[in-house]
Amino acid sequence: MSGTDSSARHAIVPCASCGKLNRVNMDKVGATAVCGTCKSALHVDAPVILTDANFDVVVSRSTVPVMVDFYADWCGPCKMMAPVFADFARRQKGRVLVAKVNTDENPGVSMRFGIRSIPTLTVMHGGQEVARQVGAVPMAALEQMVGGA
Repeated sequence: MSGTDSSARHAIVPCASCGKLNRVNMDKVGATAVCGTCKSALHVDAPVILTDANFDVVVSRSTVPVMVDFYADWCGPCKMMAPVFADFARRQKGRVLVAKVNTDENPGVSMRFGIRSIPTLTVMHGGQEVARQVGAVPMAALEQMVGGA
């Protein structure tokens, strides 16, 4: 789903089915966005998966803040944080793009951002990191992180 209004708030969303990047108008998230390539539904009410290959494009071209959870599947605190992060994505639908980066599978971006402990949560805006929190945190802390973004 792409819009022609350059002033619209938008996010670059990777398709969970085919991996293609799509520009989604975040002011119209009530409508179902679909991938321009495979026509699968794009969900901005759940964390999207970012990789070494798509991270820079997603965070630099999205005009809304992008909250990123750097995690690993084996990490206990990461597993505890996952349902809170998913609920945060539902609550922030249209306001913030919520994303996850598996540090084991994506060492490039993890090293570039100096991720040494997981979970590490960052807020990216305009391609730059504007906030960081290390460790599992409650919903209120997530909301506070994006409050100033």
